[in-house]
Amino acid sequence: MMATTRRGFLRGAFTAATGAVAAPLILPSRIFGADGLPPPSERIALGIIGMGKMCSGHLGNLLGRAEVQVVALCDVESLRLEVCRKRVDDAYAARAGQPGYSACAVYRDFRELLARPDLDAVLIATPTHWHALMSIAAMQAGKDVYCEKPLALTIQEGRAVVTAAQRYQRVFQTGSQQRSDHKFRFACELVRNGRLGRIDKIHVNVGGPPELCYLPAEPTPATLDWDLWLGPAPVRAYHHVLCPLDNYDTWPQWRSYWDFCGGGMTDWGAHHFDIAQWALGMDDSGPLEILPPEGSPEKLLTYRYANGTRVFHGGASAEAGVEIHGTEGRIGVDRGVLVAKPESLLRTTWGPHDVRLYESQDHVGNWLECIRTRRETICPALVGHRSVSVCHLGNLAYRLKRPLAWDPVRERFVDDASADRFLARPMRAPWVV
Repeated sequence: MMATTRRGFLRGAFTAATGAVAAPLILPSRIFGADGLPPPSERIALGIIGMGKMCSGHLGNLLGRAEVQVVALCDVESLRLEVCRKRVDDAYAARAGQPGYSACAVYRDFRELLARPDLDAVLIATPTHWHALMSIAAMQAGKDVYCEKPLALTIQEGRAVVTAAQRYQRVFQTGSQQRSDHKFRFACELVRNGRLGRIDKIHVNVGGPPELCYLPAEPTPATLDWDLWLGPAPVRAYHHVLCPLDNYDTWPQWRSYWDFCGGGMTDWGAHHFDIAQWALGMDDSGPLEILPPEGSPEKLLTYRYANGTRVFHGGASAEAGVEIHGTEGRIGVDRGVLVAKPESLLRTTWGPHDVRLYESQDHVGNWLECIRTRRETICPALVGHRSVSVCHLGNLAYRLKRPLAWDPVRERFVDDASADRFLARPMRAPWVV
């Protein structure tokens, strides 16, 4: 997809038709390092949408990769956008030995960035309420997508992202990077190969559901397009907790509020419930029943799967984010943590007939490799959707305070029209999925 003929043709056609976008300055191979690295015609031209806290790590990662050139950035806040643009240009200027070098375009509106025919791929690191809209628009524009987790704000939005990835044949990676950590893969392989016996229960230790947002109004900064930050979300006044501008290293707290995300359940939950799903082989399915604490014998939010396994929200020893209990042992796994009883489980070696799971040691690198090969990523849209759906189901059980019966094939509640109302949310015009 990155052949010179294709890129040159599209660039020429777009410029001739609109005169709106100049071709990017493709950096010569010599500034990316030693000989043998990808020539300019084979380098992935990348745009990034969202210059907040998550972008900082991604940007440093991508600027260090020879197979990528960051050519476009987008954010609704101009000061933050300028900080990141300068970081990109300074990095490439240092490599080229050309002070003042500039080749990175900036945009306030993501639609202008997506209109560029020279972009091969887009990384989306915005608040959750934008994920589905931007991902679908990017895929419609022919871009491959890396989208931060949680994949979508609702189950309906997540399914729409899956449908778009299939329809437009785009390479999609959900930012659930624990799948590219060998500890989590090893724990799941223990389960899949029966080393823990029959799985009775899994404890997922993450934060709780979101709250309604009653933050008081504050003056909107002149550098911020607050209406575009809100986008499809309900109208409300600006508050710095949602979009802090005085310190770009501050984690914004929009994750805590219903209108923009799903609280701790979809924040860390999109990571740890994802591992529970992977271990159970549920990447294209989910639970059959969700019990709120009021209706659970254990007084914990409880998911019941078809094979009898129960997944609890919290309630374990909290030695790890995910604790998997079987009849023959248990395993606890988290970032930097892998514990087991008996400890001999940690010395397990695999034979030729054992189940082995998709192996990735570099989540962003896996996405970039799959862009070149057109192979499916380790965490495609379907996986990201199914995992965050578990989180959404838990949030709805907390909200409705009653048991919910779920059909994971139809992705509907069983004979429960009032619960089905929460599968989607109205979007503020003109935005629609």
